[in-house]
Amino acid sequence: MRILFALAAAIAIAAPAMAQTVAAAPKEGTTIRDAANVRLGKIDRVYPDGSVQLIYRSKFVTIPADKVMMAQDGVMTSLTRQEVSKLN
Repeated sequence: MRILFALAAAIAIAAPAMAQTVAAAPKEGTTIRDAANVRLGKIDRVYPDGSVQLIYRSKFVTIPADKVMMAQDGVMTSLTRQEVSKLN
């Protein structure tokens, strides 16, 4: 009986902690902004690894997942416009 109670308590404590670590993923069609909060364009594709593709200055660029973040007002990247223009 003690084991069941301990297991139930552990699940009850762990569940909210896990829910806090799950972040919303970027969605296709969402506007992405650069580090200065300037609009770069709309996300064309979201890859399984979390990286996003958009058309920037008439070419497809892919922003790595570790440079993409969800902000209160949408999707942002930690890259500047100049850094985005150098991506493939």
